[in-house]
Amino acid sequence: MSEFSRRHFLSSVGTAAVVSGSLLADEPNPGKVMKTEGPVSQRPLPENLETKSRRYRPSSRFGLGGVAIGNGFAPTTDQDANRTLESAWNAGVRYFDTSPFYGFGLSERRFGHFLDDHSPDDYVLSTKVGRVFTATSEPPQAGIWKDPSSFKYQYDYSAAGVRRSIEDSLQRLGVSQIDIVFIHDLNEGNGDLGKDWTKYFDQAVKGAMPELCKMRDEGIIKAWGLGVNQPEPALRASRESDPDIHLLATQYSLMDHEKALHTTFPKLEEKGISVVVGAPLNAGYLAGRDRYHYDGKIPDWAPQKRSRIQKIAHQHGVDLRTAALQFCLGPKVVSAVIPGARNASQTEADVQSMKIDIPDGFWSDLKREGLIAKGAPVPKLVAS
Repeated sequence: MSEFSRRHFLSSVGTAAVVSGSLLADEPNPGKVMKTEGPVSQRPLPENLETKSRRYRPSSRFGLGGVAIGNGFAPTTDQDANRTLESAWNAGVRYFDTSPFYGFGLSERRFGHFLDDHSPDDYVLSTKVGRVFTATSEPPQAGIWKDPSSFKYQYDYSAAGVRRSIEDSLQRLGVSQIDIVFIHDLNEGNGDLGKDWTKYFDQAVKGAMPELCKMRDEGIIKAWGLGVNQPEPALRASRESDPDIHLLATQYSLMDHEKALHTTFPKLEEKGISVVVGAPLNAGYLAGRDRYHYDGKIPDWAPQKRSRIQKIAHQHGVDLRTAALQFCLGPKVVSAVIPGARNASQTEADVQSMKIDIPDGFWSDLKREGLIAKGAPVPKLVAS
């Protein structure tokens, strides 16, 4: 992949919630699902029980990301998107994350169409700011977004830009409220910004961040934070402003979690800031895909590590995706995990993964083999 292509790919993906088990458009069988293995309990999806904290947390600890519903990687019909959302709802999912960037408004419109039949009191909704969209008659050059809406965007992290972005999102969604707002892609890994991200960050410190604090005080939103795939901007924002919750993608997973566990998470916990984990499956790698994170390049060390984890999982009668999703919910600082889904089958499989009883010995074996950090918190086996 050339540097230009890599930058364009990264700017197109941003901190999208990973599409669970999906494939890139030029690969066969988009939406294929890894088989779920292990004993299934009847327990409900996990919730955040500590609701009296000063900082807001979503009630549900397991949500649905909106990349595929915005035609990420491959086109999805309105009917399939609605079936995906309906399946998630029927399975007990009540936290939904989207962005105006996903399909250039398409994801938000599809979420809004579905949520129109449900009371805002019954779900949690998050979206993002940082890009302001305007209509265009020309088909947009949209990277991973297939058949996106006809809009173009410019970056705007000012107070006025943030307020306009939220107002536009409310219109596209057709809902009365947005619970959480994430400042999107304000990091060097965004190929559009690169090393200039600090200039945009300075704009956000003076504009977006105080405006979001104001909107929180006004009751327009309940919480805000950054949605980024590198820790530095989130940590800096936590020093220079007053965020409640960060969406951190590609930073905490079964494959790679040491830095987040030992550095990022403790610093956020000190301030009572929680984390929504994006890309819990490393962009499908832990669902059996040969693609790692957003640039698609698989690290040299990854195949052997995945193979070793998968072998131990097989010995304990569980599948890799299930282990990966449950692992991400271990730390107390994690308020939610949000894999995405392209179809109803993926949604149902991900929800089923949260109800599998993983033997304690599986986690012990991973720690003994040095495949996860010794101090990593892991789920405890709960009798059904």
